[in-house]
Amino acid sequence: MAAARVGIGGPVGSGKTALLECLVPRLMARGVEVAVVTNDLLTQEDAERLRQKDFLPGERIIGVETGSCPHTAIREDPTMNLLAIQDLELKWPQLELIFVESGGDNLASTFSYDLIDSYIFVIDVGAGDDIPRKNGPGFMQADFVVINKIDIAPYVGADLDVIRRDTQQRRSGAVAYTNCKTEVGLDQVEQFILDTVLFRTPTPAGVAVGGDR
Repeated sequence: MAAARVGIGGPVGSGKTALLECLVPRLMARGVEVAVVTNDLLTQEDAERLRQKDFLPGERIIGVETGSCPHTAIREDPTMNLLAIQDLELKWPQLELIFVESGGDNLASTFSYDLIDSYIFVIDVGAGDDIPRKNGPGFMQADFVVINKIDIAPYVGADLDVIRRDTQQRRSGAVAYTNCKTEVGLDQVEQFILDTVLFRTPTPAGVAVGGDR
């Protein structure tokens, strides 16, 4: 059985990799078998960063060097990512969930549903409180939106109330307001994955499920 696939997209620096650093251990504590495919233009930077966290076997993290506009590898021609997913599923047939992290670009970045089952779009407060009003396709069309770095709003002149108001006016889909440093708001992101992607009832963290793994 193929693993479920969740895309993580958003502009450079919005916190996509930081989100994965938080989500993967949480899901593993629920007994979910996870792997990750990261996209960078010409490096393995994000893959190496995740490997250094040592919460997954290094072989469960594949870095794809897209070598072109990051939109192409997740939307127009996702062949490289699909091959990476195939390699993971062949080596780890017990996988239940594979994250595909975009190389990061701008608010127009969206995923092909030939590649993923659902995708999360990450923006950050540091980019300004006008971001929701720009109606970027990634932000507007994502299955779930994460508005990250809420803790820095007072320091960058961003108004969280304005962000919340504009987001509510423009999106009917789910949204979480997060701080990956303190894990504020991450329960909502985890719950979205458990409920709508994995279709499973949450098991308390630390409780073994499905026997020995």
